[in-house]
Amino acid sequence: MSAVLIVEDEKHLADGLRYNLKLEGYEVDVANSAEEAYPLLVDRQPPYDVIVLDVMLPGMDGFSLASQLRSEGHFVPILMLTARGQAEDVLRGFESGADDYLPKPFDLSVLIARINALLRRRDWFRKDLTRNNGSVVDVGNKRIDFEALELRSGEQTVQLTLMEAELLRYLIDHEGKIVSRSAILEEVWGLREDTDTRAIDNFIVRLRKYLEDEPSRPRHLLTVRGVGYRFVSQ
Repeated sequence: MSAVLIVEDEKHLADGLRYNLKLEGYEVDVANSAEEAYPLLVDRQPPYDVIVLDVMLPGMDGFSLASQLRSEGHFVPILMLTARGQAEDVLRGFESGADDYLPKPFDLSVLIARINALLRRRDWFRKDLTRNNGSVVDVGNKRIDFEALELRSGEQTVQLTLMEAELLRYLIDHEGKIVSRSAILEEVWGLREDTDTRAIDNFIVRLRKYLEDEPSRPRHLLTVRGVGYRFVSQ
């Protein structure tokens, strides 16, 4: 049974989601604020399988909670609820570590479908890698384990989010080719090509910190000015 944590301060909405998700067979907990959710997320074993996280919360907002969790090494998939579907909110959510977003108001069936999709996406990603014998890739002195969502360098291990891993895998699969920002938006994240591309640049900056010995002078994740990026393994 998959476990879901709902972080939502509107009681009627949180109660409705809990009731309906339980009917779908999920184990469900509810937190009314980020401050209440944080210890649940940190202490629970086994960890939750999905977080449904509202952006507009009293005190700490959803963006801040997602950023804190990612910075501390907690990589449970996050479905972020936004008050509106504007590109700035979507991009900020992705930059904070969200794996998907859903603007309010939404249909319950859509939310359930998104939760199921996040779980399948994680499982399919790992199964596809295993099937194609491509779960482990060496880049310079770094080793990327896509099945474990980890990047290892000596004794250090960096945990990757699903979105980071999918972007890195896409670039590696297209090694030597110029990959446009619009292709990344559409083929990796499923967004329209006219969406603001700043989130991609921020993801690349983060991946360079993980992958490059000198992030300011990258050897693997190269920028093709005005177009996009190119991955070079050696």
